[in-house]
Amino acid sequence: MTVFTEIETLLYAVSRLFLAPVMLLIALALAYALVVLGAFAVEAWQRRQGTHGHALFVHARKGNGTWLASDDLELWIMQRLEWLRIVSRTAPMLGLIATMIPMGPALLALGNNDAGAVGRNMVAAFSAVILALLAASICFFILTVKRRWLLEDLRQIERQRQDGGRL
Repeated sequence: MTVFTEIETLLYAVSRLFLAPVMLLIALALAYALVVLGAFAVEAWQRRQGTHGHALFVHARKGNGTWLASDDLELWIMQRLEWLRIVSRTAPMLGLIATMIPMGPALLALGNNDAGAVGRNMVAAFSAVILALLAASICFFILTVKRRWLLEDLRQIERQRQDGGRL
């Protein structure tokens, strides 16, 4: 065995170690996306009914009756949307990783005329990327709409502040 072959073998073995954790992260991302989708549907329904308790309005007031600055409220908005942003951006990368790792064994099986092994590896590869893209798509959609909702709430707070009104 040449040094180059040993390095290839080592890299392959190390990359195979990451398949299970990546698949677990994809499953967690999908579970998170589905839970957030349910909460989003409830919030959307409440906003349509006019019964939604706007968390930003509650957060805007300090305990002593003063208002938080708009910068502080924007930071709070960013914190609220942080996991949606992280999942929507990292899930496709995890899907790509989970696709590429089984492709090596699939190509080796193809070279050995083992169609069953090719199929098993391809199923793992494609199902992982599909679920990762689904999680990312759900989170990106929710992130976009929630960001608009929260920025509309922030703008309403700023208008009421300018008018000297109460929330």
